[in-house]
Amino acid sequence: MRAQESGIGRGRGRVARRVAAFCCFLVPLAGLLQSCGVYSFSGATIPARLQTVAVPLVEDRSTGGPPAMDRLLTDALVERFADRSRLSLEPDEAEADAVVRATIEQFSIAPAAVTSDDNLASLNRVSLAVRVVVEDRVEPGELLARTFTASEDYVPSAGLQGQADAAAAVLEQIARDAFTAATSDW
Repeated sequence: MRAQESGIGRGRGRVARRVAAFCCFLVPLAGLLQSCGVYSFSGATIPARLQTVAVPLVEDRSTGGPPAMDRLLTDALVERFADRSRLSLEPDEAEADAVVRATIEQFSIAPAAVTSDDNLASLNRVSLAVRVVVEDRVEPGELLARTFTASEDYVPSAGLQGQADAAAAVLEQIARDAFTAATSDW
């Protein structure tokens, strides 16, 4: 029995050494990739030339939506582009390496489901269209210019708060989609 136990112990030792050797290779490689701007562990690939980002207040050209949608989307874009990447937020867009501009172009509410009994909406859908442009100021040009759309349902009995919550969820989704599109195209 002792011979078998010592064989098992030696096998574990070999596995441990292999794992340690692999980690010694993997950790420096990950650091190299991160520092070169080739890969980011947040999933975002951002060119090394870009160090700062400005996100001016979103312009709201829509009509009839909940108040402060411009501020909600601005905050969501700042969270994505500055807080969840290596980019530093630059308050002065003239000094930023990249500028993220967004315009809420359309806001709508429509019935998503209707009851058969009385033809009343049992579910409403908030839909938004937002134009996002990401400008590279280091090597002048647009990194992204695209309109994003998303929608979220809410029950009419939730009233204006349900509408506002659905709009906030849609704005978060659009910020996620814009960040993903911008950083995967770089």
